[in-house]
Amino acid sequence: MFNPIPSAKSALIALIMLASTSVVSAQSNLTAKTNGIQPQPAAPVESDRMRDGLAGPVRRVRTEVSKLSNANGQAREDRRVVLETAAYDIKGIKTENQYFPVAGSTLTGKEVYKYDERGNISEMTLLNGDGTLLGKEIYKYDYDSVGNWTRMTTSVAVVEGGKVTFEPTEVTYRAITYYLDENVLKMAQPGAAAVAEAPKPVQVETKAPVPTAPPRNNKVENKAVASKVSPSLPPVKADGNVNAVSANVLSTSNTGSSSNPGVVIDTPPPPPARTPKPILKPVSGGVLNGQAVFLPAPAYPETAKRMRTIGVVTVEVVVDETGKVISAQASSGPAILRDVSVLAATKARFSPTMLSGQPVKVTGLINYKFSLSQ
Repeated sequence: MFNPIPSAKSALIALIMLASTSVVSAQSNLTAKTNGIQPQPAAPVESDRMRDGLAGPVRRVRTEVSKLSNANGQAREDRRVVLETAAYDIKGIKTENQYFPVAGSTLTGKEVYKYDERGNISEMTLLNGDGTLLGKEIYKYDYDSVGNWTRMTTSVAVVEGGKVTFEPTEVTYRAITYYLDENVLKMAQPGAAAVAEAPKPVQVETKAPVPTAPPRNNKVENKAVASKVSPSLPPVKADGNVNAVSANVLSTSNTGSSSNPGVVIDTPPPPPARTPKPILKPVSGGVLNGQAVFLPAPAYPETAKRMRTIGVVTVEVVVDETGKVISAQASSGPAILRDVSVLAATKARFSPTMLSGQPVKVTGLINYKFSLSQ
């Protein structure tokens, strides 16, 4: 006789399995979509403040320079002169930058630099056009608590008594203002932070000694106790050259696995490569007329034309790392033609100058020739 009950049960079981498969597939699709829309970590963006070699939340930097003179055998600092001012917003974007050329600070020749472990310039060698040595300078730094240098002493190489020595000639100071954040607050108030983080005294409660029973010489009991102790790590060979690393001990769990416990060593990532920091002093570029990508001509004042004033006006300029003129000052030429020449020089644009793979400031000259035929 035909019995329909087993067929109904088989159909019911097949229906349940089909529903379970659909739920698992839906969950897998949902998981894939969820993982797909997770935001990816954004790559760190290098700010103007970082490109200028500054550490921490720097707000303003004021750079001053002072020449050193020798009075009665002792070095004496002359009056400080402002060299550069810069300001940054809280995100590190430069909002202000002014450079003030110092008379007599422009060098002529090829400059070759060496850097210290912090990325600051430690030595500068000046070469002639034919590669012969023209001079050498070394630089020593003092740093603040954040790690930015606040004092740089420049010494020039001299020969005395047949030996090469270095004589201090200039001191550069940087007054740095920071935005207030957690790290700067701790540095500004180290005493308060130390008090806040001081450990509390531990109170030890003494109790009367409890008499203990004499030890029993029971090997079976000792084996039972030893079996409850977690397995120890394999011995470490002391070779005298062990690096401190973090280790995660994998202990065996009650899962029936017979594998021995191991040690997973997290290898620390390699330290980031140090990149040379920007050069404080602009490199000398000589006459820059032929290097400009945009060099507008100055307007010829009508008064100068009526007075038949002609001649060449030389403008000393400082070009920043992007090719923009950040300072212009007329050094020679008719006085009536200087203002228009300076105005034209500030509108000039140049291609960035690279030195050791990084953009640098350049100081040079722009010549403007005025004639009545133009």
